[in-house]
Amino acid sequence: MLKIENLSVDYGNISALRGVSLEVKENQIVSLIGANGAGKTTTLMAVSGLAAKSGGSVSFAGEDITRERASRIVQRGICHVPEGRHIFPRMTVEENLVAGSFGDRAISRVKVREKVEEMYDLFPRLKERKSQLGGTLSGGEQQMLAIARGLMFDPRLVMFDEPSMGLAPIVVEEIFGLILKIKEMGKTILLIEQNASMALQIADWGYVLETGEITLQGAGRDLLADENVKKAYLGI
Repeated sequence: MLKIENLSVDYGNISALRGVSLEVKENQIVSLIGANGAGKTTTLMAVSGLAAKSGGSVSFAGEDITRERASRIVQRGICHVPEGRHIFPRMTVEENLVAGSFGDRAISRVKVREKVEEMYDLFPRLKERKSQLGGTLSGGEQQMLAIARGLMFDPRLVMFDEPSMGLAPIVVEEIFGLILKIKEMGKTILLIEQNASMALQIADWGYVLETGEITLQGAGRDLLADENVKKAYLGI
């Protein structure tokens, strides 16, 4: 579904990505792990059209999207749930969800209502908080809202950037359970996650990114057992 080939991104004189290549197959969870500053977020931003590419290509569902605008990339069916949640704090939960449908000009009010109810079924806690301002939610609830808002557009590919950051362990478990449910809905997932152990446990395939380059790849369970990965990212 997603294919990145020899992707390079420069910030001034700094090379953030150097010849990165990876693939995400349909209805897979692919995890991208690496230390802070390795280029993980830049990879997602490049796919989303939010970071200028200095080389390489990005294709989605067999079509080249390397030079497309971010708005057009969203319309193709790519959802980017960024690090830090970035919900609208002065809008209610329900207003945040409705805002997630604005990119689709053809969607009817009835369809929007159906999608909102679908999100409430997937995230019951958001239904309980539907009239509450986004900024007053807990960290875990804000993360759920950010995910649900992204799903309102009914994307084919969902890209998560550090969904567990700053959350209590019990909430992290809940978020990862939701990611698995989203896969069961037929979505394809590209996951960046600081908790490498949990990310690889649920991943069909994984990549290790170090200082802008892919250094290792394999099935999620195989990477969990890799001695270098254990030492560098699992604290073993």
